[in-house]
Amino acid sequence: MAVPVRQCLELQLLEVEMLLSMFPNKGEINLDGDAVPAVERYLGNAGGALPPQLEFSIAVEVGEAKVKVEVQVLLPHLYPHVAPQLFARSNGLHRQQQLQLNTGLASHIRSLDSGDLCLYEAVQWVKENSLPYLEASKISSESASQEVVVKETLHRMWIYSHHIYRQELRKKIFDCAKKLNLTGFCLTGKPGVICVEGLRENCEEFWRVIRYPNWKHISCKHVENIETEGSMDSLRLFCGFEDLQFQAHGDYGLRNDYHMDLGQFLEFLKQHQSGHIFEILFGVRGKLSDKSEKH
Repeated sequence: MAVPVRQCLELQLLEVEMLLSMFPNKGEINLDGDAVPAVERYLGNAGGALPPQLEFSIAVEVGEAKVKVEVQVLLPHLYPHVAPQLFARSNGLHRQQQLQLNTGLASHIRSLDSGDLCLYEAVQWVKENSLPYLEASKISSESASQEVVVKETLHRMWIYSHHIYRQELRKKIFDCAKKLNLTGFCLTGKPGVICVEGLRENCEEFWRVIRYPNWKHISCKHVENIETEGSMDSLRLFCGFEDLQFQAHGDYGLRNDYHMDLGQFLEFLKQHQSGHIFEILFGVRGKLSDKSEKH
């Protein structure tokens, strides 16, 4: 028998309220201020579109050193009758240990009864089981520090979308880039282009987050990996994460016909040593507009 979505959302609100009482300190739970009200508005109306899925993070301290491990939570509309999307991350974990920790967490969630609220159980499991992975990462770091040459790799992803309009989506892109210490830009309009650069695992996590659950008409067109003996920050093309908007053609308010000035975009790419990316993104060689060429 199909489970009513409204019943699931009511249970989700009860669990969020419970978690807020269990983790009352500032910074323990990071919850978008409009997430819960959006669900409450939906439940208060007889119909209407489904609200955005509840998405938040819970920070727990592990071990005597109180290393912070963050559990990122995304609740499908039918949770708890389907599994939540959980991801544990920490600056104290290397990629391999983080992968192993999340594999263990997923296995633990699968062992629980379907239909039961399980977020507190999941957070407790992370709190009680993260220490061995943190210690393994520390040993790995100490061994690596003994090497004469330390190399870092900058990962850069070029992402193309048919369009980027919605304010909610743009907020998610900028919040995620900031959280993962990624630089680059988001070009709003039609077409939409995103560039992120930073640690590979952070770029891949950004890609996983923004395209979930199913963002249509989006693809990663090109990936660059650049290795250096020293800090990868010297390889970044962008100082921060920019909100990129150029003169547009079309009527944004009434129909999806809001075309960005690609001549200005090409000029921007060339100013950041990335003119070759234009052809990769759009399949044609770029040509600066007459206005751009005069400068």
